Amino acid sequence: MTSAFSDEIVPSLLDTDFYKLTMMQAVLHHYPNAKVEWAFRCRSDEDLTPHLGAIVEQIERLAELRMQPEELAFLEHIPYMQPDFIRFLGLFRFDLRYLDIQAQGGELVIHLRGPWLHVILFEVPLLAIISEMRNRALNPRVTLEQAHERLQDKCAWLRAQASEEELAEFTLADFGTRRRFSHAVQRMVVGELPAIFPGHFVGTSNVHLARTLGLRPMGTMAHEWIMAHQQLGPRLIDSQRAALDCWVREYRGALGIALTDCITMDAFLRDFDLFFAKLFDGLRHDSGDPLEWAEKAIAHYHGLGIDPRSRQLVFSDGLDFARALEIYRALVGRCKPSFGIGTGLTCDIPGVRPTNMVIKMTACNGQPVAKISDSPGKTMCRDPAFVSYLRHVFGLGQA
Repeated sequence: MTSAFSDEIVPSLLDTDFYKLTMMQAVLHHYPNAKVEWAFRCRSDEDLTPHLGAIVEQIERLAELRMQPEELAFLEHIPYMQPDFIRFLGLFRFDLRYLDIQAQGGELVIHLRGPWLHVILFEVPLLAIISEMRNRALNPRVTLEQAHERLQDKCAWLRAQASEEELAEFTLADFGTRRRFSHAVQRMVVGELPAIFPGHFVGTSNVHLARTLGLRPMGTMAHEWIMAHQQLGPRLIDSQRAALDCWVREYRGALGIALTDCITMDAFLRDFDLFFAKLFDGLRHDSGDPLEWAEKAIAHYHGLGIDPRSRQLVFSDGLDFARALEIYRALVGRCKPSFGIGTGLTCDIPGVRPTNMVIKMTACNGQPVAKISDSPGKTMCRDPAFVSYLRHVFGLGQA
């Protein structure tokens, strides 16, 4: 039997989500002097402080990582990755001066403060380290064979539930880096899926695994991009439009999936007018009821005179195969549904309870920023007064 853990925790600077690199390039070109703050939150109210020593040891190893020539060459073959950004990555190092981590009152407390350009890559490896160190302590005897058997069972279930004809347009990607059981488990899962679901498994958000396994890196933008514009844009009411406009200017039609739930789907759609609806290829769902969200998106496209069947709707909120199949059956033929599955792929092992944790931006240029989610409990901001003001500006009413 093979342990589900290996010596590699975060083996590469590319062991991160692709959208961290795409946003980082945009930050380099448009906001190189922006300063940001981030905070860690364990949503499951789990005491992670017993693992602090092991976590800190692995974090210190991040400072040793360097971009390798073959990794830079991989990025050079991506058309919208610009030469100046690739040169910058060749010089990039994690600077631990921007990170503060400690135990306070039975709670793991993490803050990041520094230039956005230099702290943006911390989020994903920090979460992956915390997740794996916690899993090593709580589930030390889990084997790769157990993880593999669970993956095979899920895939067999999906084949039994739906025929190849029914699943003709079904596509899924791995979005599971930040809360994976371990690096070894994610690598096994991502390595197996192309053979299990040929034509249906379209790639991974993990750039290191995309490079080493010959897959497509997946991702566009995250909440931080739109949140930061609450303090970077000309007016708060124009912050979403400013974020989308800057993205379009940076990528000129590439990476055309917009994230919708930074200030609720309703507020997003009021800003997502015909101009943006024609420039972006589709939308990504990350909170709230997915079918209600999809109906709003489809109705919005119809209202703009755009056939929603030409647009991609990407679902990425807490999915497993059963939920993805349910959403697919409801929407196939009405749009282009696709699915990014995270914990349901990379930390789905019998007897293992994944932890629910995030690291979110809390300030930009010394002023608060906020995410007002479509799901209760996902709103995160250090300043309740700013959340109230944000809700007022966007006409959301008070929670």
